[in-house]
Amino acid sequence: MSLTILSVAYPLTPVGPNSSGGSEQILSMLDAHLTKNGHRSLVIAVQGSDIKGQLIPSPRPTTSELNDEVRRWGQRAHQRLILETLNRYPVDLLHMHSLDFHTYLPASSLPTLATLHLPTDWYPRQIFQRPRRNFYLNCVSQSQHNTCPEGADVLPFVRNGIDVRSFAWKTRKKPFVLALGRVCPEKGLHLALEAARQAGVPMILAGELFAYREHLEYFKTEIVPRLDADRQFIGPVGGTQKRELLATAKALLVPSLVAETSSLVTMEALASGTPVVAFRAGAIAELVDDGKTGFLVDDIGQMAAAIDKVDGLKAKDCRQTAESRCDQQSMVKSYLTLYRRLLTSAKERLPSAVPAGLSWLAS
Repeated sequence: MSLTILSVAYPLTPVGPNSSGGSEQILSMLDAHLTKNGHRSLVIAVQGSDIKGQLIPSPRPTTSELNDEVRRWGQRAHQRLILETLNRYPVDLLHMHSLDFHTYLPASSLPTLATLHLPTDWYPRQIFQRPRRNFYLNCVSQSQHNTCPEGADVLPFVRNGIDVRSFAWKTRKKPFVLALGRVCPEKGLHLALEAARQAGVPMILAGELFAYREHLEYFKTEIVPRLDADRQFIGPVGGTQKRELLATAKALLVPSLVAETSSLVTMEALASGTPVVAFRAGAIAELVDDGKTGFLVDDIGQMAAAIDKVDGLKAKDCRQTAESRCDQQSMVKSYLTLYRRLLTSAKERLPSAVPAGLSWLAS
């Protein structure tokens, strides 16, 4: 039986295979899988998103700076689009992927799954208390699941995955390290630059800098002063360029200052045969085997020392780990099974007379 799934992204960030954010990449994978396998995929995301199913575009911000006022504007647009879509299409299940989903969650009995892509303490505690019937939460790793509030009603986690086969792995590396991700304070990318400097190795920093004031200030004060002829920032990358960087770097550095809930870039590096040197943060330890496919460290000094040791690690071990733990086929199969399970559960309940409305927690 084919399904109609309505997926909802963060209001201000484009969705597509080359998106910089993990939640956008996972949504893109699910959209492509649903469409390829005969299901109907509806996606509410910002105008210009690269969707395989049917894009229901939300408007782009008209200002260059992204701030709280713009966020609230985007949330109101999502509220309207969700209600219009539910009234227009026979949606089977609603899948929310954004941090602020609670501000536009419709008051409907439609089966709804909210995937928590970010640290659980970034979400309001009310979401863990089953705000309405047929509403469910899931995490994306075991370590993230373990951080949910005591007594929280959360489904078993579904581990994120990547298209491992799309990454070519190489045994011959070039003498540079790579850091790749959104340029924002919690990613700690300035620490990667500092570790590379201490280790005396060239480094390429690639990633997207969004126009949030705190992100721009972080780039100006923490990143720019650490750039030089050997440590360069090249901006966002995707496609062939991204894969080439991942395959040829001697190591990927992941200096996250918050607990990683998944780290798709770590998976991509391993699939490329590239070891990962990372802070011991969250789900990283579920992906990196310390001393075999990379090193787990606690500070800049340890990261710099680990860079000197990665040449002794094997590309084959990294690739095999990616194939066994990170393949997206397992992820999409788990989500499709979960969709059907939630729909079956909803059918076994009595019908609700609650009409569709606006968010239960909107501010």
